[in-house]
Amino acid sequence: MDKYLIVGLGNIGFEYEHTRHNIGFDILDHFVAKHKGVFSMDRLAFKTAISLKGKKIICIKPTTYMNLSGKAVKYWLEKENIDISRMFVLVDELSVPLNKIKIKPSGSDGGHNGLKSIQEMMGTAQYARLRFGIGNDFPTGRQVEHVLGKWDKKEEILVSLKLERSSQAIEEFVLTGLERTMAAVNHLEF
Repeated sequence: MDKYLIVGLGNIGFEYEHTRHNIGFDILDHFVAKHKGVFSMDRLAFKTAISLKGKKIICIKPTTYMNLSGKAVKYWLEKENIDISRMFVLVDELSVPLNKIKIKPSGSDGGHNGLKSIQEMMGTAQYARLRFGIGNDFPTGRQVEHVLGKWDKKEEILVSLKLERSSQAIEEFVLTGLERTMAAVNHLEF
């Protein structure tokens, strides 16, 4: 059976729930609920497994906090014997506008501590990631408040649409591959 690792990045703790920085957790929660999965606490992460058309999808939300996400990613890739080409990381992205989702096959960490940790632990930036645009519409010096803030009421409908599309992108990544998923998603505006 083909296996995949889907990683939602975020921070554990009530104060971080449903913040922009935790959108990776929220996307994965949406995907897992859609497939009637249930997370349970496991080593370094909340984990569940979903079956989709003969493929096994291991879903993790690291409990290591964002800055140490790579520790959980490395552990689960090795434990489940999954090639890094079958890993998909879900992450918030300041440089992508709020009305977009961008999927990339690799790239720099762009200042994102979760991606930086993964790249340090894995020794490569060659892994697929879904970059959920959170936009950069905030006053100078207020980046941390923006990233760790909750969605505005006017943003919530858009975020809901993007959550559903991001969940579909996970399915497409597993069933049709990275290139076709990028072609289907990267041009969209919400």
